[in-house]
Amino acid sequence: MKVARFGARDVKRLMADAGIVRNRLKIEAAVGNARAFLEVQREFGSFDAYLWGFVNGRPLQNRRRGMKEVPGRTAVSDAISRDLKRRGFRFVGSTIVYAFMQAVGMVNDHLTNCFRRAPIASLTRPGSSATLRRK
Repeated sequence: MKVARFGARDVKRLMADAGIVRNRLKIEAAVGNARAFLEVQREFGSFDAYLWGFVNGRPLQNRRRGMKEVPGRTAVSDAISRDLKRRGFRFVGSTIVYAFMQAVGMVNDHLTNCFRRAPIASLTRPGSSATLRRK
């Protein structure tokens, strides 16, 4: 919530901060994304509910045999990216969205011969029995 309240003075201060990437568009996007995040939270009850609605509350289980089969993006990540952009988010392309989906467990891309595939496949999203809505 704090970042969502940032204004021009905060952006100027951040542009002078040598400890971060000083790209005005990215700084302004971070502020705008924080505002859009709060709006999604208000609409769906949580950002989590919004995102999991795209996969019907269940992790997608892929059966990839080799790294060349793992895509950089999918139809689902394309749809999430499009919807995030429609809601005012920036710097949320399909590739970064797919990487996020992998990182948070919305998609299981562990290879079929990976020792972690089965344990990961047995995990479910907490509260996944709840009905999720997506507009």
